[in-house]
Amino acid sequence: MQQETGVDGEALEVWIDQDLCTGDGICAQYAPEVFELDIDGLAYVKSAQDELLQAKGAVTPVPLPLLGDVVDSARECPGDCIHVRRVSDRVEVYGPDAE
Repeated sequence: MQQETGVDGEALEVWIDQDLCTGDGICAQYAPEVFELDIDGLAYVKSAQDELLQAKGAVTPVPLPLLGDVVDSARECPGDCIHVRRVSDRVEVYGPDAE
């Protein structure tokens, strides 16, 4: 996965707030290339090399072909814990804190 552009040509990244994660797994169903449930039952983002990123606040690029799936994940997440933001200014464009 390489970092691609999303809204208005801006590069986007995604992260999950595990404190709010319900472990429902909707994100991993929509975009298994980006999200994965770990043994603790919580969702995490994956690196471009398909590694699970378990550090608090870990971010990963949103590949353009998967943008719709990632956005759907953020919209459908029962825990409202998926945040998609622009890399340039870190403004959330999809998720619970999006304007």
